Amino acid sequence: MPTLSCFNFISLNGFYKGLKDDISWHRHGEEESAFSAENAQKDSILLFGRVTYEMMSSFWITSEARAMAPLVAEGMTAAEKIVFSRTLDTASWENTRIVQHDIYGEVKRLKEMGTKDMTILGSGSIISQLADHGLIDQYSLMLDPVAIPYGSSFLHGISKKLDLKLVNTRTFKSGVVLLNYVPL
Repeated sequence: MPTLSCFNFISLNGFYKGLKDDISWHRHGEEESAFSAENAQKDSILLFGRVTYEMMSSFWITSEARAMAPLVAEGMTAAEKIVFSRTLDTASWENTRIVQHDIYGEVKRLKEMGTKDMTILGSGSIISQLADHGLIDQYSLMLDPVAIPYGSSFLHGISKKLDLKLVNTRTFKSGVVLLNYVPL
């Protein structure tokens, strides 16, 4: 049965993005780039909310992205992508489809009948909604050794307590720590 994971950067004070969706505070060095390239080659479905999709699609198709991180750009573009949005009508990034209704039903269907694991990238409100319905199997967080003054809190808006168990960690030379949790 396919699993659903989420992946986000977070600051020490729990923000996954700063003002105006800023993620420039994330320390993405050589080691983190290699980690991203390795993960971009996995055959999984990427899930996004509209805001994250628009940010990702505007960058990963550019020549700058292909020069900076060719394996990530290639993997992101080749991956099957689903955007959950009530307002987006078309998607220009190849291999993308839009789901405008019944996010829970779609994810349940993919988990029960699909063949590929799924990963939510960014997309805080999507993560919170799916977490409330118990649909996320793993939470992967890259904790940056930085605090930012303003931003959006990870898991903002959940309506239920979420108990997690730490299953493994990885420390990068930059001081970034990857934390992997599963629900209890």
